[in-house]
Formats: sequence, structure tokens, C-alpha cells
Amino acid sequence: MKALQLEAPKQWKRIEVPEPTPGPDEALVRVHQVGICGTDLSGYLGKMPFFSYPRIPGHELGVEILAVGEGVTNVKPGDRCAVEPYINCQKCYACVRGHTNCCMYHQTLGVHCDGGLRPRFVVPARKLHVSRKLGFDQLALVETLAIGCHAVYRSGLKREESCLIIGAGPIGLSVLEFAKLTGAKVIVTDLVPSRLEFCRRVMGVSHTVTASEKAIDEIRELTDGHMPDVVIDATGNAVSMSNAFGMVAHAGRLVFVGITTDPVTFKHPIFHRPEGTLLCSRNALSADFTRIVGLIEDGTIDTRPWITHRTAFDGLIDVFPSYTRPETGVIKAIVEVGD
Repeated sequence: MKALQLEAPKQWKRIEVPEPTPGPDEALVRVHQVGICGTDLSGYLGKMPFFSYPRIPGHELGVEILAVGEGVTNVKPGDRCAVEPYINCQKCYACVRGHTNCCMYHQTLGVHCDGGLRPRFVVPARKLHVSRKLGFDQLALVETLAIGCHAVYRSGLKREESCLIIGAGPIGLSVLEFAKLTGAKVIVTDLVPSRLEFCRRVMGVSHTVTASEKAIDEIRELTDGHMPDVVIDATGNAVSMSNAFGMVAHAGRLVFVGITTDPVTFKHPIFHRPEGTLLCSRNALSADFTRIVGLIEDGTIDTRPWITHRTAFDGLIDVFPSYTRPETGVIKAIVEVGD
């Protein structure tokens, strides 16, 4: 059975992996669809701080249950599932307090341990979220949406507030989906005009701002002069993240959902004067996955416009570099795995 592995930044390799068998509390899954996200791109470019090599990537997964081990009751063969790829120990200080997304011994599939760019693998059954209605494309996008769901939850965004989302890549779009659901006034900024056009045309956003020297003035005008109550930076760019400290309203909140390996710096009075609050958002919780499956099933969230590129498993190595370039217009690429 073949898998795709990153040996080092920008170095893909096809490898043979053994046929897996589920143990107690585990399930053997067949991978149908894999979404490519910013984490995969950063790992390929060598910019993801939690990534280790060699590594089989893939954590946005739409899978089918093939077999289950002893003690598994939540899924059965034939079920279609989204995978919650955050493998937690269930015993550490974070886990016992319910913060399973930031387990002290956390392992994300495709980042810290091998992921789903292979036809079949074994996963803890408790990390599988069943849907009787959704297709594998939709299930593969649940994890992306979960990142945005958790970030908006962390922000505490309310209907009467305003929210600036910096970065309109896949993570920024996932934040946008849930910011919209709060009823708050949402503004999106990005360097890439085509991404802002997607936000207006497909996502129904009324307020978009091209990142430039004039952006601050435009954002201030859109927020009646007081700047946004919540700023969520989804860029993973140290310059953008540093600048974001000066973009929150008095008593506002800044949320970092993107990750960078570079220093993030700011002059303390800029953030102290408005009594700003800094929050980080990492991964998501099981309840987020349950909520998202329901929102896609009832039509509240439509994932179809997200998928702009597709490739077969065997063609991924050739096309993957193009996904790192915004000018290719990629929003979400899907890998069709199969056997």
C-alpha cells in the first residue's frame, strides 16, 4: 500500500506502508478525500513550527469505516465520517479540564504523527464523527471549519460588535463562516484581490478592504471611528500579526489563529492603552465537529464553493507546488485518494 510522505521541506516521496489492523477502541478507515490546508503548505515550505519530518501529511479527511476493534460502539463498517485529527492523551492537566485541543502531549495527524495521504489507516474511534447525509468532500472540510469555529468561540464575538478578519485564505474563510453566524459586522482584509472578490461574491461579505497603507483609515471608517471590537489574524505572517496589535478597539480582543516561526513584536503602549486582550486559538474541540456536521447537513453552511482544485492521489506531487502560489486561485484543493 502506497503513501505520500514529506521527507524534508519540498521533498515528496512515495513510500510503502504496512496494511493496518485496528486494535481495541480503534477503527480502520478508508480515505476517500483529503483537503489541503495552510498547515500542509507550511509543512511543505518548512515554516510550520509543529511539523516534523519525515511525515505523511493529511488531516482534513473524509473517510469510510472498514473495520472496528474491540470496544468500539460509536461507529460501524460502512459509516461515512469526518476525522477529528487532534489525538490527545485524555490524562494531562489540559485534557482533564476539557481543553483537549491543547493536550500537553498533543499529536495532530499529518503534523506530529502520520496522517491520511494513504488509502487506509487506523485512528482512535472516539475521533470519528459520523454523518448519514454528507459526502466525502463535505466531510473533508469539517476540520477546516472547526478551526474557524473555535477561533470565533475564543473571541467571544457578539451580534452588536464588529470583527476584522485579516487573511482570506482557507483558515480566514472558516473564521468568516462563524463570524457571520454571530450577526456581527464583519470586515475582511487581504492582499489578494481575487480572495476578496470570493468573499464578496460567494461568501456574501459587504465590507472588504485591500491590505495597503490606506487600510487602517478604511477600517476606522467602517467601524464608526473606533476600530474593530475583535480582530482575528489568520495569516500566519509575523508582520501582519505584529501590526494587528494596533488595530483593536478600546477593550477589544485580538485572536491569533495563524502560526508563525518568526518573532511577533509590538510597542507595549499601543496595546496597553486600549486595554487589549490577546488570545490564541489552537485546533478545535469535539463539540465543534458535531456542530459543524449539523450545520452542513441542514444547509446553514455550503462547502461546495470552497473546492476550487482537485487532483488524483498519484498526481499530487506534481501539482502541489502550485498550491503555494495565490495567483493560481486555489481556495481549497481536494485529493481523491481511493485504493
